[in-house]
Amino acid sequence: MPSYEYLIVGAGIAADAAMHALREADPHATIGVFGAEAHASYDRPPLSKALWKGTPESDIWRDVRSTGADLHLGRRIAGIDPRSASVIDDRGITHGYAKLLLATGGSPRRLRGSGDRILYYRTLDDYRRLRDLASEPLRFAVVGGGFIGMEVAAALRMQDREVEMFVGEDGLGTRLFPDDLSSFLVDYYREQGVVVRTVGRVDVEERGRGIVVRTGSGAEFEADVAVVGVGLSPNVELARDAGIAVGDGIEVDAFLRTSAPNVYAAGDVASYEQPVLGRRIRVEHESNADAMGRAAGFAMAGQPAPFDQLPFFYSDLFDLGFEAVGELDPRLETFADWKDPFREGVVYYLAKGRVRGALLWNTWGQADNARRLIEEMKPVEKNKLAGRLPQEEAA
Repeated sequence: MPSYEYLIVGAGIAADAAMHALREADPHATIGVFGAEAHASYDRPPLSKALWKGTPESDIWRDVRSTGADLHLGRRIAGIDPRSASVIDDRGITHGYAKLLLATGGSPRRLRGSGDRILYYRTLDDYRRLRDLASEPLRFAVVGGGFIGMEVAAALRMQDREVEMFVGEDGLGTRLFPDDLSSFLVDYYREQGVVVRTVGRVDVEERGRGIVVRTGSGAEFEADVAVVGVGLSPNVELARDAGIAVGDGIEVDAFLRTSAPNVYAAGDVASYEQPVLGRRIRVEHESNADAMGRAAGFAMAGQPAPFDQLPFFYSDLFDLGFEAVGELDPRLETFADWKDPFREGVVYYLAKGRVRGALLWNTWGQADNARRLIEEMKPVEKNKLAGRLPQEEAA
């Protein structure tokens, strides 16, 4: 039976970070990586951001080869047996391990519709497919008003394509932003030429050479292509079937260990206790996958350190952009410190007088200060937050 000292299931950002940490901590160890995609590790955020603005595809690739890991790409792990410290792949071959990392990521949530003209946007191949379609004068339906929906709609519109958005709420980004900002984004997208329909739940189906979006009321809207972005489900099946504890993701402790001996998890699939926020969280963003993968690699190699990173994420929406730190939940109390309403400022998210999150809206260079403010865990008067995190002056 082939065997590795370190075996990684998944070949995305978290896996890449873990590989580099393992090689740094254990220069001569054997590392095996199994990835379902045919591609080695690459950065995902550019798929809905920078690549649409002229960044070459060659810039997204990560330096995997320098780790010396054995890459098994286009290969799936079909099962894990923690008792024998082994996995079996989709070719029926068993592989042993001393330490195992589950970096299996997530899969797009799906509607009932499927077909060549309905894209569930997640991978490099999805980007390439959509980019080819966007080179034609087609009409695009974008389903979902979250990160993927907003970014893809903006990207397609910047290619001068007809774009119609279908969102289930009354605004865009409603799971992140206060109502007034979410409503502003609807008007803002319409100003950019995007048709925004707040229609509740929809289904999508192929019809002829195009697609139809059908709302709960029975109304139908036709387009040539649909791009669906309605959330991500963590790929916990391997862990669950192996008897490893799962909830909203694979549950890990402060050192990223699962409930099975010598099995770790990191990235989009893993949920961990965040001490500042005081609860278990799962984060689906690049910075978390990078940091968590690196921490898991060192922990597996015998250099553990508690992982407690606050969430950090960012986005670009036409000529608006933001960075966010901590917990962005519009159900919390919010305080908006606008320099220019909805164009530049900071929105704070508070609970019991404590800042739990900060939205830096077209405000740059303040993410570290926002992180320190949240980590202070001290009550603060809202009026004293005004001017606390101004735009960093250009050098």
